[in-house]
Amino acid sequence: MYELNQVGEHSYYIQSPAKIGLFRLDETNVCLIDSGNDKDAGRKVRQILDQNGWHLQAIYNTHSNADHIGGNQYLQAQTGCRIFAPGIECDFTNSPILEPAFLYGGFPPKDLRHKFLMAKESRAEYLTEDALPEGMEMLSLPGHFFDMVGFRTKDDVLYLADCLSSKETLDKYQIGFLYDVASYLDTLYMVKELKAKVFVPAHAQVTDDIAPLAQINIDKVMEIADKIVELCKEPVCFEQVLQRLFNDYGLVMNFEQYVLVGSTVRSYLAWLKDSGRLEAIFEDGMLRWRAA
Repeated sequence: MYELNQVGEHSYYIQSPAKIGLFRLDETNVCLIDSGNDKDAGRKVRQILDQNGWHLQAIYNTHSNADHIGGNQYLQAQTGCRIFAPGIECDFTNSPILEPAFLYGGFPPKDLRHKFLMAKESRAEYLTEDALPEGMEMLSLPGHFFDMVGFRTKDDVLYLADCLSSKETLDKYQIGFLYDVASYLDTLYMVKELKAKVFVPAHAQVTDDIAPLAQINIDKVMEIADKIVELCKEPVCFEQVLQRLFNDYGLVMNFEQYVLVGSTVRSYLAWLKDSGRLEAIFEDGMLRWRAA
């Protein structure tokens, strides 16, 4: 873990729970794509920088989930680097309480205010094309989170953040976190057609052909959607849908899974309603979902 892997003349990634990209700007200056999940990850990244005699100029965050920005605060304090994040992701990065609050739908209990859902604050600036170093392009990848992006480097390495999960991850967890299902599918179909020398997904194997994995992720989204519609043959409330999904997929309920999977299921319900496959019924002081 935390080994440095070179995938292009200027492009690298650091193997970690969520892969960290590294782009060499010149002989001594580098930037990172994400920073890992916590202070310890930041320390290990700093060791790699020091071993290679590299100076960290900037961190470019793909999105604001805690496992991608957790090393920000430490690395910024140690190196004085600038941090950039796209759109709403910048606000979440500057105010990490927003993530557990968003997931819970209110002020989050202590059970949710931990490093896996709430990183330490860092000073991030809004990411624009002008803020990118020469030789790096930004690619919009919405769906998993609000304004997630990826990056293509001049040696044709494409960092894809969390827009795909490995088959092993999908088989284990079944329901991966999504914010906007429609946008996520659009992203997957777009990514499926992309060409690059090397693709670096944060939570899947590095590859030179991303299409098969994109299709696996598309198929899983469709499977979950069909299952939810089937569960709603008779009017059911959200908690019943969630319970049946957990039981059918053999998932274990805890506070973290309740908010992560629960938020995702709400996103599926919204998408299925907007696309005409479900309808919402308000009766007896309760919102129930029914197949249209």
